[in-house]
Amino acid sequence: MIFGAEFPPLSHIVNWPEFVGGDTFGINKVVLVYFFAVAVTMLIFILGNKQQLVPTGMQNFAEMSVEFIDNQISLPTMGTEGLKWSPYFLSLFFYILFANIFEIVPIIQMPATARIALPMFLALLTYVLYHGSGFREHGPIGYLKHALVPPGVPIGILPLVVVIEFISKFIVQPFSHTVRLFANLLAGHILLVTFAVLSSALWIAQWNVIFLPLPVVAVIFFVAFEILVSFLQAYVFTLLAGVYIGAAVSHEH
Repeated sequence: MIFGAEFPPLSHIVNWPEFVGGDTFGINKVVLVYFFAVAVTMLIFILGNKQQLVPTGMQNFAEMSVEFIDNQISLPTMGTEGLKWSPYFLSLFFYILFANIFEIVPIIQMPATARIALPMFLALLTYVLYHGSGFREHGPIGYLKHALVPPGVPIGILPLVVVIEFISKFIVQPFSHTVRLFANLLAGHILLVTFAVLSSALWIAQWNVIFLPLPVVAVIFFVAFEILVSFLQAYVFTLLAGVYIGAAVSHEH
């Protein structure tokens, strides 16, 4: 307890009571964020699906978004073959972005990605896609050789390298893909809660009011910072999806 501020336990920061249903399949604030993120993502491209020769408004934003994904993710990671993956990357990027950005939306103030279930699901979905694409592209034996046997490795250490590559690509990759998104958003959420509680406590403790601007400025700074983090983490997660898929289907080692 600092300046009379009682900081909530972690379980109260990320767990929310259900509005409808029971503890297992109920709808709570996090589930609402899932729905909102899907709805806003769909709405952007439904409203932007126009055929105006000179795009304006939502059509302009939608076309700029497609160009961003093509030029920053699909083409750099997979070349022209990556353009067929752009719809997936586009959906993934915007869904994660909106799931993140609800952290700063008043009343909701909860990033859905601060619960590990969503990052894990998206990472496992991408995991299935890139390994599935690799098996389809190279065949079962060919893909395992492509994924596990780097060229030029001396035969004496090849068994060790194969084990390391297997652990890295089939076990560690989905785990790291999950944790990178989850940990960054959870840390940011905890920071915002911490400084918000501290600001509230200093406001109540009038003799400490001289210190109030410090946590208030910190809250404003971290809100702006979390907007940047929300964008960057959506971009990094999607970029890694492109890198993994590109590596799985590539014919160059």
